[in-house]
Amino acid sequence: MKFTLDWLNQYTDLKDLDPDELVERLTMLGLEVDSVTPLHKDLQDLKTAKVLETAKHPNADKLTLCQVAVGDDIHKIVCGAPNVRPGLCTVIALPGTVLPGNIKIKKSKVRGEESAGMLCSERELGISDCQQGIMELPEDTPHGQPFTLVTGLADTMIEVDLTPNRPDCASVIGIAREVAGFTGRKLQKPVEYAEIKEKSSKFTVAVNSPELCSRYAARLITGVKIAPSPFWLRKRLLSVGLRPVNNVVDITNFVMLEYGQPLHAFDFDQLVGRKIIVRTPNEGEEIFTTLDNMERKIDQSDLLICDAEKPVALAGIMGGLNSEVSETTVNVLLESACFDAVSVRKTARKMGLSTDASYRFERGVDPDGVVTAMARAAELLCEIAGGHAEPAGADIYPGKTPSASLVLRVSRTSELLGLELDKKIIKKHLESIGLVCEDRDEDTLLVTPPSFRIDIEREADLVEEVARLVGYDAIPTSLPEVKLSYPARDAARHKRCQSSDYLAAIGFSEVINYSFVSEKHGDALLLDRADQRRKVVRLLNPLTEEQSVMRTMLLPGLLENIKRNNNFQQYSLKLFELGTVFSPSGDDQQPRETNQMAGVISGSRHGANNALYFKDEPADIFDLKGVVEGILQNLRLWGVGDDLVHFVQPPLDRAEPYAVSDQFLVIEAGKEILGSLGKCKNEVLQNFGIKQDVYYFELNYDALCSLREVRKKFSPLPVFPAASRDIALILPEQVSAGEMLEAIENSRDKLIESCRIFDVYQGKPIELGCKSVAISITYRSAARTLTDKQVDKSHHKIVKMLTERFGGKLRE
Repeated sequence: MKFTLDWLNQYTDLKDLDPDELVERLTMLGLEVDSVTPLHKDLQDLKTAKVLETAKHPNADKLTLCQVAVGDDIHKIVCGAPNVRPGLCTVIALPGTVLPGNIKIKKSKVRGEESAGMLCSERELGISDCQQGIMELPEDTPHGQPFTLVTGLADTMIEVDLTPNRPDCASVIGIAREVAGFTGRKLQKPVEYAEIKEKSSKFTVAVNSPELCSRYAARLITGVKIAPSPFWLRKRLLSVGLRPVNNVVDITNFVMLEYGQPLHAFDFDQLVGRKIIVRTPNEGEEIFTTLDNMERKIDQSDLLICDAEKPVALAGIMGGLNSEVSETTVNVLLESACFDAVSVRKTARKMGLSTDASYRFERGVDPDGVVTAMARAAELLCEIAGGHAEPAGADIYPGKTPSASLVLRVSRTSELLGLELDKKIIKKHLESIGLVCEDRDEDTLLVTPPSFRIDIEREADLVEEVARLVGYDAIPTSLPEVKLSYPARDAARHKRCQSSDYLAAIGFSEVINYSFVSEKHGDALLLDRADQRRKVVRLLNPLTEEQSVMRTMLLPGLLENIKRNNNFQQYSLKLFELGTVFSPSGDDQQPRETNQMAGVISGSRHGANNALYFKDEPADIFDLKGVVEGILQNLRLWGVGDDLVHFVQPPLDRAEPYAVSDQFLVIEAGKEILGSLGKCKNEVLQNFGIKQDVYYFELNYDALCSLREVRKKFSPLPVFPAASRDIALILPEQVSAGEMLEAIENSRDKLIESCRIFDVYQGKPIELGCKSVAISITYRSAARTLTDKQVDKSHHKIVKMLTERFGGKLRE
C-alpha cells in the first residue's frame, strides 16, 4: 500500500509529527514500512514563472518570443508551445537546471534569438504524458517560487507491507485511521456515510449468484465530459505509481486508493437493455475481451458482470473492452460491490491477471462501505467531469448481518500484557480506531468491531489492539512467574523418534512430502474404484491440480521421490516418511487423521557409496522384511520371545493391487492388520516413470504404538558353562527355517538357551526337491553344570521331534 504524507495529511493532522517518528509508529502498529521515498527531488531547481509579453519569432512561424517574470528578474525565452500567452503562470527551467533524463538547460540561440531557459511541459518534467503545451498553473500562483513547494510535489511516498488480515489498511483513510488512533487527533473523511434510498427506473440490477456477490450497488451519472484530470488528481495517482487515463477512470482509481473500495465505470450507452446481471457464464460463453484488449478464457467458476446480452466485466478484476469509458462517453454507470474473495482470487490466478481491484477483493472489502465510496466518486464526477448524479440507484444487499459484540475483561487485558491499564484508557484507545465500546460492569467492556475490521473475532484480538495502540514499548520487560516442571513424557512422540533414528542409523533418508497430492495417484496405484483410499478430502482452493486433494497414503509420495532422484542419476535409494494421512469423516466434520510410516528400497542392497566394501547386489523383499523386523524390535513388539506382531503371506488374490502377489506380506497383531510390505508391480512403476524394482512397506503407526510392548526382562549372567550341539537335517524344500526354529523354541525343553541356523544347502548329493539345514543349539542350566548324558538326552528329543514333524532325516 502506497501513500504520501501530503495525501495522508488531508484526513488527519500530521502537524509536528516527524516523518521518521511516523514510520516507526506505523511499524510498531503492525504496518511494516517497506520504503520511504522523497518524490521529485530532480525538480527542486525549477521555479514558477509568469509570461508578461509574447511576440512572433521573426525567423520561425511556430516559435514565440516571451518576456517571463521570475521573481524580480525578467528573462527572454523562446517557446514553441501553442498555449503560451500573456498572463499565463507556468514553470521555468533556468540555465544550469537538470531535467529528468539528464537534460541540462543552458543559454542558447534558437533561430537567431537568444533564449535564457525553457518553459516546461508536464511530459518534460516527467509528471505525466501530457504534451499539449507548457504546464499551466493557477492564475494566482506567485512567480519566482520553488515549483515543487507551490504545487505540492515536494512530498514523501511511504510504502507499507500489509499482512493479509488487515485489508482495512489498503486505503489512505485506513492508514489515517491508524495514525489518528495513536496521535489522538480526529479522522476526517470526505463522505462519512451514504445510502441509496430510492430505486432507479433507468436501469435494473439482478444478482443471480448471491453466494459470490454479497452486495452490489450502482448509480447513473449523466452528462459527463471526458477530459484529462486536474493536476491535483493526476499528481495523487502519479505519486503512488498509477498512470492517469481520463477524469472518469482517474476518479474511480483515486476513490479506490482513498477508501479501499474498488469501483468500475461502464459506458451506460453501451449496456444492452440497460441491465446489469451478476452471474456465471452461460453455455457457449468461453472468451471475454478485457480492457487490456486481451482475449481470456472463462468457465463456470468465474463471476461476470453482464448486460442483457453479453459479459461486460470480470467481477472484481477488470472491465471489458466492449463497455469501456472512451472520449465519446456521456453517461456513466458507476459500480461498487463486494465480491467473494475466494472466487476473485481463483479467477485472477487462473488468468494471470492481478490488478489493484483484485488485490483488495482477494483480502476482503467492507460491505458496509460500498455505497459510501460510490457516493464519494459520484461527488467528484459531478465536480470534475461536469456530470449529474441521479439520486436514485440500485443497492442489492440481502445478507446484511450486524457485527457481533465481544466481551473484553480489563483484568484479563492487564494480565496478558503485564501492564496495569485503566478501563477508561482501554475504551479511549479502542474507540479511536472505530470500535464501539459500552460499559458492562467495573471490569468488563462490551466491544462491537466495525464491519471493516474482519480480523477481530475474539477477546484476544481486542487485547492485541490495546497493545498496538498503547505501544509495545510501553509494556515492561519482566521474567514470567511460572512453576518449573519437567514436561510430561509423550510416549507416541518418543516412539516416532525411536523409529526415525533407527531407520536413519541403517542408511535410510527421511523425506517430508506435501500432504496435498494429485487425485490421479489412485489410478497410478491401480486402486479399485470402491477402495476406501479413493475417498479423499478435497481442497476448496487448490494451488494446482497436482495438489488438489489430501493424501490417503504415503507410498505415492515416496515413488515420486524415487522418480525425481532417478532423474538426477541417483539409483540406490532407501527412503522413509513418517506422516499424517487424511480421510473424510462426514458432513462438516474435520477429516480423520492417522499417522503412518512408509519406506522404500530401490537399487543396490548396500547403497552406492559402499560398492568398495560390498558386492553390488540388488535389494530384495528380505532386505525390507529385515528393516520392518528392526522397527518392530526397536519398539519391543517383535523378536523378544513372545512376539505381538507376525508376518503372514495371504492368498495371492488378497494382495494389494499395487504389489506383486507372490512377494507380499501382511503385518498383523492378532486380528488387526498393522500394515504390509512387498514388491511394487511393474505397471505401477511405469505409471510413476520408474524403470527399476522398488520394494515398499506401509505401517499404521498409530495402531502400532497402541500395542502394549513386551516388558524388558533382566537376568543375571550365567554361572555355569554352556554346551553346544549341531544338527544337519535333510528336509523338503518348502519347509522354512523359521518354522524349525519356532518348533525348537516351543519344545519347552528348559535346558535349551538358544538356537540358530548356520547353513542351508541345496545341490548334489542332496536329492532334488530337498535341502540341508544345519542348526546349532546351545544348552545350559541355571542350577548346575550339565553332563554330556543330560545334553545328549535333550538333543535326541529335539532331533526326533524335528524329523517327525517336518518329514526330515539326519544328514550323514
